[in-house]
Amino acid sequence: MARLPRLTVPGLPHHVIQRGNNRQQIFLTPTDYQFFLELVQEHATQFGVAVHAYVLMPNHVHLLVTPTSQDALPKMMQAVGRRYVRRFNDAHGRTGTLWEGRYKSTMVQTDRYLLACMVYVDLNPVRAGLASQAADYPWSSHGHYAGLRTDPLITPHPLVWALGNTPFAREAAYVVLVQHGVSTKQQLELTQSALRGWALGDERFVAELQRQTPRRVVKGKAGRPVSKSPPPT
Repeated sequence: MARLPRLTVPGLPHHVIQRGNNRQQIFLTPTDYQFFLELVQEHATQFGVAVHAYVLMPNHVHLLVTPTSQDALPKMMQAVGRRYVRRFNDAHGRTGTLWEGRYKSTMVQTDRYLLACMVYVDLNPVRAGLASQAADYPWSSHGHYAGLRTDPLITPHPLVWALGNTPFAREAAYVVLVQHGVSTKQQLELTQSALRGWALGDERFVAELQRQTPRRVVKGKAGRPVSKSPPPT
């Protein structure tokens, strides 16, 4: 089956996943993690992509971003991916591919899923057993939103500003969101929608997206299509 072309819609949040080939590690040293973040910051600025949240796991990456143009996200990911692989291979004496094909991504409905996606991203290290709580993991944007540090890579989404009238109030409210976590259903939706390229939102959101592209934005219904031919006589 031919793979669907990626759909990028300017102004909408996109959940992006990039995996290591055969689940191999893509970060081996703290320098690797730091260099990747520097590349993302450089090319996000260059191509016009707002980075709202991220987590760098040993063998994959999650980003929550909003591109300002249709080609901004693909160009950013291509530039980051190519430069990172060259440096990683040189630093660790290896050759060949590092990524499991192209990155995966989808659009998420802002009011319904953006904050849930941020929490989901923050809790990846906890689910993987790499940290007991989100604040203990250094390679994510959680520390920025929890008031533990300032991350120059991060551009908070307007929805985050609505969490409180002061920085302290916003930070406290966000920490509570992360403590509450996401449901198993939300976790599955956020993972599968990004990996399969299906838009994540309610019917109205999906319908509006579908009017903008001939590419299907949600999975079709199971079963054979109903024939429109007239019945035999």
